Amino acid sequence: MLKYIIPVLFTAFYGVTQSSAQIVKPDTLGGYKLVWADEFNYKGAPDSSNWSYERGFERNEEAQWYQPENAWCENGLLIIEARRETKTNPNYTPGSDEWRKNREQAYYTSSSIKTRRKQSWQYGRFVMRGKIDISNGMWPAWWTLGNKGRWPATGEIDIMEFYRKKLLANMVCLGENNKDEWASQTRNIDSLGGKNWASRFHIWRMDWDEKTIALYVDDMLMLNVDVDKMVNKDGTGINPFRQPHYMLLNLAIGGQQGGDPSNTTFPKRFEVDYVRIYQKSK
Repeated sequence: MLKYIIPVLFTAFYGVTQSSAQIVKPDTLGGYKLVWADEFNYKGAPDSSNWSYERGFERNEEAQWYQPENAWCENGLLIIEARRETKTNPNYTPGSDEWRKNREQAYYTSSSIKTRRKQSWQYGRFVMRGKIDISNGMWPAWWTLGNKGRWPATGEIDIMEFYRKKLLANMVCLGENNKDEWASQTRNIDSLGGKNWASRFHIWRMDWDEKTIALYVDDMLMLNVDVDKMVNKDGTGINPFRQPHYMLLNLAIGGQQGGDPSNTTFPKRFEVDYVRIYQKSK
């Protein structure tokens, strides 16, 4: 049930051009003050003061090998590129039951960058302008994890996630019997315009305070969750959404949810114009 809806953020504040170099960056916005941003207005690797890399096989039995080479900045954009190429798995162990070790090779590569141990935030308005690829097997995401604990007790917020023709907005905490407990909403990508919609840049946003987390795309509310209901169910009383979170941007391939990429033409890209974080002015 919708407890309340924070007033919408008009896209006029963010412009309609492709490059953040052409957009005036507001320092204040509707009672919020800009506290951090990456406009990606530089060439080369993502800024190491903000971002580090995930490497190798990470999660969800995904097909890609994460490596730094697939993420770079040019023309005012962060590019995360998925490629069909073969990489030898240095952790390969014949006969292993662990999926990260029983694959001798990876047949795709991509990148995942994160602000862990560099930047984290508790509450605020998070805004990302980006363009996603919706081809079969693509699994782009912009999401957060809590700084403390093991997943899912860390808490997770999927501000933007796409796979198998679905655009998703999700949250997860630790549920009963050590299971993951989700709050989630989806929209079929065809209902938004399909390939034509995906060919353009869109604005994803999270409004997060001590009471509510609301997730939007282009000012359309995707998910609104009462934070009080997302307490970890392990008896500790810890609410993972009342702690700082760090941010991830990645383009995964295949795996448990991503679908079959075998007939998809590569390379594919997740392009990000900017990420901005605002917090309430005190």
